[in-house]
Amino acid sequence: QVQLVESGGGLVQAGGSLRLSCAASGRAFSSYGMGWFRQAPGKERNFVAAITSSGGITYYVDSVKGRFTISRDNAKNTVSLQMNSLKPEDTAVYYCAANTRRLASTTRGTYDYWGQGTQVTVSS
Repeated sequence: QVQLVESGGGLVQAGGSLRLSCAASGRAFSSYGMGWFRQAPGKERNFVAAITSSGGITYYVDSVKGRFTISRDNAKNTVSLQMNSLKPEDTAVYYCAANTRRLASTTRGTYDYWGQGTQVTVSS
């Protein structure tokens, strides 16, 4: 019932910034909790950031706190991830995800819908 499309990935030098966006279809976007996850080659898909349906609560994995910011614009059906002070270890495919329970969840199993991912590569 919802399709998610990520954009904004690319190649950036360490210390640089990127802004990822996720565009969602459907009228119920404002009722979905949203999250960003990432997966590096040979590794699990891990939590990065999440936001409640209203935007009132956010969570971040410790490694990105102070560097990444998740936000949403319910009027435009978008969620964004502003990534600053990027490090080579941030290199991964980044996935946008939505859950129908309004939760800012850190766990993959909570999410009902996933985008196809966008590649972020940070060079040293």
